[in-house]
Amino acid sequence: MGHSQSNKIENHDKIVRIAANRFRELGVNGVGVDGLMKEAGLTHGGFYRHFSSKDELIAEAIERALEDGGAKVLDSVSKGEKITLESLIQAYLSRIHRDRLESSCAVTTLATDVIRSNEKARSAYTRQVGRYLDLLNQLISGNEEEVRKKAISTLSTLVGALSMARAVNDKKLSREILRSATEDLLERLK
Repeated sequence: MGHSQSNKIENHDKIVRIAANRFRELGVNGVGVDGLMKEAGLTHGGFYRHFSSKDELIAEAIERALEDGGAKVLDSVSKGEKITLESLIQAYLSRIHRDRLESSCAVTTLATDVIRSNEKARSAYTRQVGRYLDLLNQLISGNEEEVRKKAISTLSTLVGALSMARAVNDKKLSREILRSATEDLLERLK
């Protein structure tokens, strides 16, 4: 592979990575091509050497954000590291996770953007939800049907509580949402 082709691949990856972080932080509509390209150290005109449209970038960046967002947890499990249901719930509903949008779980931060996106982005979102459900299935005890229902309910509560805690402008209420959801899940899943 020539130097220019290698550079093109690196630049493409850099644009997608930056877009994934900014989309999680600001939402798809809060990010412009000019700003992304500037942050990547590239010109606006160079954008079309990498993508046919902003929609193409959006789909790739959403897919990347979803993959990156769950990678730490899923990598830990695949390496055989012990993750408990309690530690997963507490980490997901922590203030640190609430406050770090750019590196947070894209299932939460990008849900409304994915609804309006193309089939590729929605498929990536569906795959990530499936990965989380598979992980929860491993951590929850019970018969298969019961575990599946509990996993879906748990993931829905995690995502909903984190979304609400981020959306309210009252820090005390935000902490209450996180704490209440954590306590409720831990009690329900004993």
